[in-house]
Amino acid sequence: MSALPVKTDALLPMTDIQIEQVRKFVGDLESGSQTYWDMVSIGDELSRELHITPELVILYADAVEDYNPWYEGWRMNTWNIKGESPFGGAVVPPLLVSHFVLSVQFDHTKPFAIGSIHTYHDTELIEPIPVGAKVRITTRAADKYIKRERRYVRHEVHVTDVASGQLYMREIRDILSL
Repeated sequence: MSALPVKTDALLPMTDIQIEQVRKFVGDLESGSQTYWDMVSIGDELSRELHITPELVILYADAVEDYNPWYEGWRMNTWNIKGESPFGGAVVPPLLVSHFVLSVQFDHTKPFAIGSIHTYHDTELIEPIPVGAKVRITTRAADKYIKRERRYVRHEVHVTDVASGQLYMREIRDILSL
């Protein structure tokens, strides 16, 4: 019986897509593609709106297996209902919006930066977000620093209600960059 051919660095199994992605990543490193550190300046600010629909809440709660009746702003064949929680109507799972910060933090109009790792995260929940709210997620590059010869970019994040300006959440996030 003959052995299977080794496609890349004896790392099996690797799909054709994985092989292509690894080769592209290494090629980008060798060609001098920009790192996150290079692409971000202190003070850079990005923001996007997110409508937190009952369907989005259902998908998130199911994915993280958090079946709390406080999040139920829907009912089969009825959909949008007020729901119930100690805060009045149905509320959004506390860290659902945090999941979307990364999609704001990286400037989608630029090529994706290579070699970055999320290394620090501190979330402050100010007010519960009602299911159905439209929020604005704003990230601002607050600092760039070097620690143990590694480069970091710190971001401040604010999540506010689009209609009222109510502050729902603040975060500090650090990204290590090659």
